[in-house]
Amino acid sequence: MRPYVGAPGPACLVVMAGSFAGGGSLAQLIRLWSNQFVTVELRVGTEDLLRCRFALSPLWETVAAVRTLADPRRQAYHLPWLRKVHGRLSDADLAPLIALLPSSGYTPDFLTPPPAGPLDDVTAELDRVAATPLEQVARELHDSLAGRRPVRVRPEVARRLLDDPAKALRELVALLRTCWTALLADQWPRLRDLLDNDIAVRSRQLADGGLRRLIKDLHASVHWHESTLRVAAPYRLTKSLGGQGLLLMPSAFVWPALTVVVEPPWQPTLIYPARGIADLWHQPPPRSGEALHRLIGRTRAELLLGLDDPVSTTALARQHGVSAATASAHLAALRDAGLVTSHRVSYAVLYRRTALGTALCHG
Repeated sequence: MRPYVGAPGPACLVVMAGSFAGGGSLAQLIRLWSNQFVTVELRVGTEDLLRCRFALSPLWETVAAVRTLADPRRQAYHLPWLRKVHGRLSDADLAPLIALLPSSGYTPDFLTPPPAGPLDDVTAELDRVAATPLEQVARELHDSLAGRRPVRVRPEVARRLLDDPAKALRELVALLRTCWTALLADQWPRLRDLLDNDIAVRSRQLADGGLRRLIKDLHASVHWHESTLRVAAPYRLTKSLGGQGLLLMPSAFVWPALTVVVEPPWQPTLIYPARGIADLWHQPPPRSGEALHRLIGRTRAELLLGLDDPVSTTALARQHGVSAATASAHLAALRDAGLVTSHRVSYAVLYRRTALGTALCHG
């Protein structure tokens, strides 16, 4: 993850914006703030318009969640989550990971590889981190730590990471896995609902009015002007997307910032605050209930409740002890009622709940 605001020559930057949990909009402040900056310009061609896509990354959210844990003052919306996870990592030494996540400056790219597809799995993402060439690990650790002495990086921690890149990589992968399990795993269905609902809205905007319509209310620092995306930034950069298109990633924990990634291995990417974050932690998580059983039948209710993540018919049937034919018939009925959606990934058809289905599961 290349430098944040204030660092020169970035591949990745974060632009601050948003609104406080108390309801006060920062839009005017951002406009004043933006006037002190120049612009990153991303030129969009015809081929790029055909290659805009959305993706989610559990690993990105994990790293962003660790940032929030390390600096909770800037994340008023996440205070309920912070209270919930308080103490879960009391036995873990997060210093090596936090040392690589400065509030400004360079963060190693290998910690957050670009998502391989729209439905990336955290285990697969961690496997990709673990497979990072050691030459890259050593180079990026050096870029991040050498000569930098921020308050929260102890010299012995920096030295430990720099002296043995192979050991550092193993330690960081283990810490990322621990952080995912402790901080986000049990909340991922809730987060997926937020992110999927955002993608549904943005996809409709993209279909109805193109990229110009989608960008209109994406973030206060982003504007569309004559086939060019303009992002207020502390340095000037003009880059053509070059037919790669644009990857759009909603995030819960990036708020109130916007992250722009412009260099390989990432496709040009905007990581932006998902809609509805103010209500994220105030909705009850999906739960079982007799009322739902009575409404749609016990088997259909249990199948619906089991769709926190995309699941194939065969896997869902196995989980609930029914035949594949029975599961398929129930899923077809749930889909016809607008409670689930299906999409093909390679040779499998995966099902997951819609926003309406999740609302029913909330009881």
